[in-house]
Amino acid sequence: MQQEFKAHIENGFSELLENPFLLACSGGVDSAVLAHLCHTLQMHFVLGHCNFQLRGVESDADEAFVLALAQAYGVPCWTTRFDTVGYQKEHALSLQMAARELRYTWFDTVLKRKGLHYVVTAHQADDSLETFLINLSRGTGIEGLMGIPEKRDTIRRPLLAFSRTEILDYAKSQNLDWREDSSNSETKYLRNKIRQEIVPQLKELHPSFLQNFGNTQKHLKQISQITENHKKELENTLFERKQGFVQISIADLSKLNPIKAYLHLLFKEYGFTEWDDVESLLRAMSGKEVRSRTHRLVKDRSTLLLAPIMNQEKHIFHILEHTHLIREPIHLKIETVAEMGNTGKNILYVDKETLKYPVTLRKWKKGDYFYPLGMWGKKKLSKFFKDEKIDVLSKENQWLLCSEDEIVWVIGRRPDERFKVAQDTREILRFETEL
Repeated sequence: MQQEFKAHIENGFSELLENPFLLACSGGVDSAVLAHLCHTLQMHFVLGHCNFQLRGVESDADEAFVLALAQAYGVPCWTTRFDTVGYQKEHALSLQMAARELRYTWFDTVLKRKGLHYVVTAHQADDSLETFLINLSRGTGIEGLMGIPEKRDTIRRPLLAFSRTEILDYAKSQNLDWREDSSNSETKYLRNKIRQEIVPQLKELHPSFLQNFGNTQKHLKQISQITENHKKELENTLFERKQGFVQISIADLSKLNPIKAYLHLLFKEYGFTEWDDVESLLRAMSGKEVRSRTHRLVKDRSTLLLAPIMNQEKHIFHILEHTHLIREPIHLKIETVAEMGNTGKNILYVDKETLKYPVTLRKWKKGDYFYPLGMWGKKKLSKFFKDEKIDVLSKENQWLLCSEDEIVWVIGRRPDERFKVAQDTREILRFETEL
């Protein structure tokens, strides 16, 4: 197995030969074999061990074993202890998910503090099969059927090419020591039940079952890559990127068939899961929306608008009389000028004497009105937005420059007639923003 592992590293994980990495070591046979193989290849690694304090003295003995292993190989070892049960209760997670979150967060911390490049874990081929079966039992898309990825971000899993049997045979042939986790025998956990009861029966069906499964996974990954390429082509065609959001033509989107599958493909990464609701949005009234935990899809006339969910608190920002520059919530430069010069949507000239300080910046609200420059009489801001065909998200993000309750400038769109520079103006203020 040493030669196969060496060739596997050189062909698929050469970055591990060039950069120091953290080897996650539980003390079990898989991580003990991985540590031995990396040591044999003289790779530059340190051991990392998480004590989840779930099995009392057994957990402490695992930690002591990993520390002794690091000493035997002459490499550093970083360990940590977690109140896993407390974290589980605080975050309302399963015990397995709590442990996963804790260890991967800690791995990231160690990488940053110690100047390491990768975390190498000891997941192997049987682990990937078990993950496939778990996801299959719960219902999943093609991603869940691809098992455990060999590489993701800073994570590397070079043992996925080897079976549990191969790893165990190697450990015995090298007279390696390792720790047995007594909880692995408990079938109350789904993964253990699959490992001990289902996988052995599948392997009985066909002696090459695990190898055939690996080949199937390769095909699934190739199909997934084709799908991803198609998705990127669709995004380039359908997604019109605006400032802070994406606009998608409903007419063009509706031409895709099967539509629900395409909606899943295009919007799953934004956290959406209620695909009936997303599909119904195509036929909904303007203003309707569907939200995920992180994003929103809004129906706006003939388009869908995709945007991250922002803090919707209605802040008011005050600008004192002698302020010349503000950077939040928008960039605004203010100066006194002798006369009006260049004009544009991002520039406003006002008669300073018409302002009452402090002037304010705020978002628009229902009932707002102003006197558009060049027009006779007042106009509701909602009617102005409608006439200008301004989309829902742009309306939500619209900032107003106000003097007390009166709108001075619908910033970037239209000034108010009441504050314009006149022939008797004695002091001119120039406001300029970045659009």
